[in-house]
Amino acid sequence: MWGNRKPDAPQPGQPDQKNSFSNQPSKPAPAAWEDKPAMSTDAMRPLGGTADRGTARLGASLHVKGEISGNEDLLIDGSVEGLVQLDERKLIIGATAKVTADIIAREVVVYGTVKGNLRAKDRIEIKKDGSVNGDLTTARIMIEDGAYFKGSIEIDKSEQKESGSHAFARSSAAPAGAAATKTI
Repeated sequence: MWGNRKPDAPQPGQPDQKNSFSNQPSKPAPAAWEDKPAMSTDAMRPLGGTADRGTARLGASLHVKGEISGNEDLLIDGSVEGLVQLDERKLIIGATAKVTADIIAREVVVYGTVKGNLRAKDRIEIKKDGSVNGDLTTARIMIEDGAYFKGSIEIDKSEQKESGSHAFARSSAAPAGAAATKTI
């Protein structure tokens, strides 16, 4: 029974099985596939991401040692040790992130934990569950009630003037002592 295997070559009088499939027309995809709209990438963007450009994401299970630099917004949920440099882009430190790095970006929003110096050309936000241990240099700062911060803050208006948006930033900045912010 096991030893009586038929050879792979077609026998006389039997159709070649390889060719029998190629002669059949391909079946069209089911209607459900054709009618389904393509998934929008907006559903995968984090809150606060802008619609005109994508946001790269470093997942919670990823660990990076070294330098991260680039020309797109970045959401970090994992752990990073080293340097993060996104000169003209936004960096979001997610709630599960543990970052031990110096950070240079246009805007930095911290929901997780950061140990290192932050330099943002536009603004730094430390959210209520965020924690920052390091020195901050920025044109605008917001620290929510409940956030942890240890370090110094330097307000650097020269970066904002170079970008040409100082008039807008001055008029949209919250007054000192606003309800949801701490001033230091």
